[in-house]
Amino acid sequence: MAPLATVAILSLGEMGTGIAKLLVAHNYRVVTNLEGRSQDTHARAEKASIEALPSDLSLITESDYILSIVPPRDAVSIATRISSAFNNQATPKKNPLHFLDLNAISPRSARSIADIFSAKAPNANAIAFLDGCIIGSAPSQSQKPIPTPTPNTTEARGGHHVHPKTSPPWSKPSIPISGSIASVPASFAQLAETLNIKHISDDVGIASGLKCCFATMTKGFTALCIQAFTTASNLGVLPHLMEEMEAKFPASLKTAKYGVTSMPPKAYRWVREMEEISAAHEEDGGFESAGKGLFSEIAKVYQSVADDSVLGEEKTERRKRGLTIEDVAVAMGEGNAAKRKKSA
Repeated sequence: MAPLATVAILSLGEMGTGIAKLLVAHNYRVVTNLEGRSQDTHARAEKASIEALPSDLSLITESDYILSIVPPRDAVSIATRISSAFNNQATPKKNPLHFLDLNAISPRSARSIADIFSAKAPNANAIAFLDGCIIGSAPSQSQKPIPTPTPNTTEARGGHHVHPKTSPPWSKPSIPISGSIASVPASFAQLAETLNIKHISDDVGIASGLKCCFATMTKGFTALCIQAFTTASNLGVLPHLMEEMEAKFPASLKTAKYGVTSMPPKAYRWVREMEEISAAHEEDGGFESAGKGLFSEIAKVYQSVADDSVLGEEKTERRKRGLTIEDVAVAMGEGNAAKRKKSA
């Protein structure tokens, strides 16, 4: 069966790989450019049945859609790379190409990326740009197939009814997008259904702004927990803090456990994301900060995780430290103490 469309994904972190697996399972051809990427990334691509192409130009030539899912610090450089390759084609691409920026960036950054794609070569067709974001965890599939009762195919065996099984369901994040969708091809509707994409505005930057507001509450809360648990551990009262939270705010403690323990491999990505959130609150929320707002300070928490503690060495595929709140607190306490001793 011919694939529904060809989708390029840059790059193959935890989220990008999860989305790739979802697309492959729904008969999409998924491609990427692995030039200069780590052995871990090559292994992820092979395991997820993602086709490696040799260059950005080949991605452009063969793809219908390009999804940018990179660390926020790399969002502009990836867009610039793709735009440059597109504009330098010897023969203009005949089929339309849509670039979906799904990165955790501010509305200002989203608009600046849209400007990159609008500055096209005189004889080249433009890349259609859509601003988007991803809210939730990477797509995953249940391990157990679901029996589906179907009267026409049910068989009786030994007095019991045996139902055929359907493919296990997928858990998907939400992917809001903004920008004009007037030029999207017919295939986009099915892609949107597969990926749980929903169009929320014709204005570029709105989807990215939504992500900033959502992450304010989720990753902002995680950063507060990192500080609270680390300080409580240093004081020897972490068990008491968790006991009080369990008694009075059990839902918050459950959220904190997931957020704090899943954070270490991603902390380095979140530094720039917090800075982008700070820009959004200043420019779009009207909170004056002169570059030194609340989330500029929260960025420093994640910078400390990434640079000053052993937690910064964690990889999603090979977790060793930070698997419990207690160990995150110990690792951060040790890292902070070592940094303070070094600077003394």
